[in-house]
Amino acid sequence: MPEGDTIYLTAERVGAVLSGQTLTAVSGSSGPIRANSARLTGARVVDVRSIGKHLVVETDADLVIRTHMRMSGTWEVYEPGQRWRYPEGAARVVLETAAAVAVCFSAPDISVSRPQAAQLELAHLGPDLCADVFDRLEAIRRMAVPWNDTLAEHLADQRIMAGVGNVYKSEILFLEHLHPESSPLLESEAIERLVDRSRQLLMLNRRRPNRITTGETRRGGELWVYGRGGQPCRRCRTKVEAARIGDVERITYWCPACQELA
Repeated sequence: MPEGDTIYLTAERVGAVLSGQTLTAVSGSSGPIRANSARLTGARVVDVRSIGKHLVVETDADLVIRTHMRMSGTWEVYEPGQRWRYPEGAARVVLETAAAVAVCFSAPDISVSRPQAAQLELAHLGPDLCADVFDRLEAIRRMAVPWNDTLAEHLADQRIMAGVGNVYKSEILFLEHLHPESSPLLESEAIERLVDRSRQLLMLNRRRPNRITTGETRRGGELWVYGRGGQPCRRCRTKVEAARIGDVERITYWCPACQELA
């Protein structure tokens, strides 16, 4: 699943070809897109931006297109007539201008709604970690509320901070020496460090095509623990463990020596 930094970079790429442009054709297999194609065609794109893991396209037709990639979705940008990377049947949203075609493939969560309704759809999200302006105090306040059973679930809860996904969940907890199965009830200083670390990493990576948390740009050395189950910890050489924790479907990675369960 793309995380906040990936969606931010995607929004910049899509926005570079759509913002300020007139939509000459709108199509795709998504029901909301089909239902609103006529109204969107001829509209001007006012803005393209990310909000957490959501990509939002605002138009002057008083309609907002919102997409969430989940595990399978992606946005691609093409020149008119250029061959697509994925099959046409996977195109959920196709936005064409005179000079470019932006296609959203395979995203399962798509809506087209008026701005106020679109705002309500996103109202549950916590402060956006990739936004230029980040409400740190609100994120700290939300992080202090134990909505989840484990810290791994808590950190990835988009109601607390928008943008942390499976990769950052594992990496942030490693850097803060916190076990993913530990309680989300933390001391205030630990909560502040978690919020600050989350903000730091996503901001560092929001314009990088390759996510880096170790500071190492060499291929294979970019991450501390994510995707490294069974391999030696980069710090202490203990074997990295991996498991599905709580209700979170995706696998969490951690070092049992660097992140002892209290």
